Amino acid sequence: MSDEKKEVLKGGEFLTKPTDPESVFTPDDINEEQKMMAETISDFIEKEIWPNLDAIDNHEPGLLVKLLKQAGELGLLGTFVPEEYGGLGEDFDTNTLISMAMGPSYSYGVAFAAHTGIGTLPILYYGTEEQKQKYLPKLASGEMLSAYCLTEPTSGSDALSAKTTATLSEDGNYYILNGQKMWITNGGFADILITFAQVDGDKFTCFIIPTDSEGFTRGEEEDKMGIKGSSTRALFLDNVKVPKENILGEIGKGHYVAFNILNIGRFKLGAMTTGGAKSFITIAVKYANQRKQFGKYISNFGAIKHKLAEMAIKTFVSESATMRISGLIDQMINELMAEGVSYSDALIKAAEEYAIESSIMKVFGSEVLDYVVDEVVQVHGGYGYSEEYPAARAYRDSRINRIFEGTNEINRLLVVDMLVKRSMKGRIDLMGPALAVQKDLMSIPSFGEEEEGLLVKELNAIEQAKKAILMIAGSAVQKFMQNLRDEQEIIMNITDMAIQVFTAESAILRTLKVANSKGEEAAKYFAEMTKVYVSDALEKVNIYGKHAVAAFAEGDELKLLQLGLKRYTKLDPVNTIKLRRSIANKMIEEDKYCF
Repeated sequence: MSDEKKEVLKGGEFLTKPTDPESVFTPDDINEEQKMMAETISDFIEKEIWPNLDAIDNHEPGLLVKLLKQAGELGLLGTFVPEEYGGLGEDFDTNTLISMAMGPSYSYGVAFAAHTGIGTLPILYYGTEEQKQKYLPKLASGEMLSAYCLTEPTSGSDALSAKTTATLSEDGNYYILNGQKMWITNGGFADILITFAQVDGDKFTCFIIPTDSEGFTRGEEEDKMGIKGSSTRALFLDNVKVPKENILGEIGKGHYVAFNILNIGRFKLGAMTTGGAKSFITIAVKYANQRKQFGKYISNFGAIKHKLAEMAIKTFVSESATMRISGLIDQMINELMAEGVSYSDALIKAAEEYAIESSIMKVFGSEVLDYVVDEVVQVHGGYGYSEEYPAARAYRDSRINRIFEGTNEINRLLVVDMLVKRSMKGRIDLMGPALAVQKDLMSIPSFGEEEEGLLVKELNAIEQAKKAILMIAGSAVQKFMQNLRDEQEIIMNITDMAIQVFTAESAILRTLKVANSKGEEAAKYFAEMTKVYVSDALEKVNIYGKHAVAAFAEGDELKLLQLGLKRYTKLDPVNTIKLRRSIANKMIEEDKYCF
């Protein structure tokens, strides 16, 4: 075997370069230790969380804190934290599996993720050695619990417009903070707050604030539509004195803390929603196999089979994309550390490198879960609307994910914004491929013999669809230049094209890797799901593209772009009904999501 290191694509380069299936991380690459970690979490959820769901949602005093501390005793709160600070020091891929395993834990998962992610990672990333020694061991054990305080009444998506102030005391020993934070997860019980404020009115800065500080008070628990069991409160800072050694990072550079933490948070949310979707599909399959109507189990009906299959297809694709991104981040972390970069700096750099893919995963994963839980309710019929069945809670709890960690609209806008900025800075080459597409448009299409093989047509179709994105994005940039940021509808259409392409390619790569190692028969259902998804994805790319070009082109330019769009989104028809039935029948036979 060759020891030659495979090229790993930079963030955003999936649009311009092919990926070798052997280079992607897939569920088949999970080792025994990682499986055991995921099983530990699944057992914990089944034994400790599910029996207490009603009590958690009713805010039984002390219960959520007790369950978080139990997770700490198992080491689950410190999996990201290095061993020298009391954690387990697990790698990024293992932490991805942990997030996925925590997916079906409803409100508890929100509290868990807030503590282990945005509540702990800022100190790991940006803390001084003294701060790390002081806080990380206690956060990893559960002795101390954390919350992340960014949102304010007048600053949600526009986080940098925060009004909370921080003024240096006359003796220069501490800062005096005044302001209000809202929608703070874990706000009812957190021992420390990762809080953002404006120093001298215009220097956005991060602070670590103990909640036993004088002048700190909590509002009442919010009465939410879903995730009712997670603690969500407004927090008030009235002349709270914070020692200057509690500044996290540098004065005026709090945006680095906020945004780099959100990069990881978005990815982890995508992983959790994927894990939740897998669990909820099993609930739907089991119910369909038990419920009789018209003398048959409803799982025998084509309409139900379509629903079960579509849920499985979207979830399979979401898992494929999640693992692909995780593998990219994990490999970059390892390469940077091999070059002498510290663990925390490697995490920051890798998360920033794949911020585009993380935003894609956040959007896609949250919308897949919303689709799945909606169909779980529908499969249950009237019982799906009853709180006696699990579908109702899953439906309510899922909705927040499209708002958490930056709304899906914000993330859609960020994808194109980051692509354009990286291209302008020379971090990735989009101009060269975009110009090549313009030349290709003017050439005569090739009608040579097509290659044969598993998913060859689908892979070629996705490579062509990338050209459609470059063609439309390039034309839009030329048309609007710096003003493109104001054309949000066009930007979101381009992002939706990119989401379809990235996720479809992820499914293809996963399937091919399995087929290469285990044979095509072992990849049979993966191939069926991928064929259906790619067929639908090409149609969606075409529709999103039409909406975009019609908004800014006219005359001959519009005709040329339409012709290019048609040319780059072609794929022979697929019998999706037959394939969906096959996928559904497999789950019905297994009585669970089994992919």
